[in-house]
Amino acid sequence: MTKLQLETDKAPAAVGPYSQGISAGRLVFTSGQLPMRDGVLITDDVADAARASLENVAAILEAGHATLADVVKVTIFLKDMDDFAVVNAVYGEFFPKPFPSRSCIQVAKLPLDAVLEIEALAYIQ
Repeated sequence: MTKLQLETDKAPAAVGPYSQGISAGRLVFTSGQLPMRDGVLITDDVADAARASLENVAAILEAGHATLADVVKVTIFLKDMDDFAVVNAVYGEFFPKPFPSRSCIQVAKLPLDAVLEIEALAYIQ
């Protein structure tokens, strides 16, 4: 199985020793995506932050020839679990049924003091 680095200018560039995403066979992995749009971190609106992170995830999946419909697992890292309902509502706008499996975790701190971070794993049929 060949491991390929995914890169797209439609999502924030990696700022450390990691890739935006990796494809390996039929699997596509995204790195955690902060809520950035046009180089600006979204911190004042959790719903917009969730949309930005999911848009970035979708762009990386596209670079790996996958879509949100191919996602089998999502992990959401929240700064504040009180934002769960808002993020959950936005999440439901992005994923078709059958919904992917998911974990949602409150963390002490995220890079750039972001309000959330989202990563995904897709399987291309």
